Amino acid sequence: MPRAKADKPRGRMSSYAYFVQTCREEHRKKHPNEAIAFAAFSKKCSERWKVMSDKEKKRFVDMADKDKSRYEAEMKTYVPPPGGGKKGKGKRRPKDPNAPKRALSAFFWFCNDERPALRAANPDSTVGDIAKSLGKKWAEVDESVKAKYEAMADKDKARYAREMAAYKSGLASNAAEDDEEDEDDDDEEDDE
Repeated sequence: MPRAKADKPRGRMSSYAYFVQTCREEHRKKHPNEAIAFAAFSKKCSERWKVMSDKEKKRFVDMADKDKSRYEAEMKTYVPPPGGGKKGKGKRRPKDPNAPKRALSAFFWFCNDERPALRAANPDSTVGDIAKSLGKKWAEVDESVKAKYEAMADKDKARYAREMAAYKSGLASNAAEDDEEDEDDDDEEDDE
């Protein structure tokens, strides 16, 4: 299938990639109806490549050099599309520093209480080790203790909901104020 002009040139292939491609074509000619188990096939190609002499590899090295020249020539004339040419979701929106902080889960409230003591007892532990220890402690903790932290999490969730509602209404009112200011500016221009 031909590529559109704006598409980035196909990447260059290595000498080993050319070798594997050639092996695959040879295998298909010898066994046209046989499905190729790629993992086993790739392993055999790798073993074969390792025992090949430089003289035998030269053909594939030349193919790779030729493809490298093609790629570099195409890249000289390639102009990326505006907007970076990225496919998919695109860039993330930056986080608003005025937005309320998210609610903590019961586990995180537990970690905030237990981490200083754990760190003091194990000063040489890494962050990952401490996190694993906290996870194990949380799994073993009593239901009554968990209930305390779940209540804290529920309270924090309510706080977050309140603050988020106020934040969103503030955004809506700010947007409305901006619209009103724009209308006022338009009225002043009409008067002239």
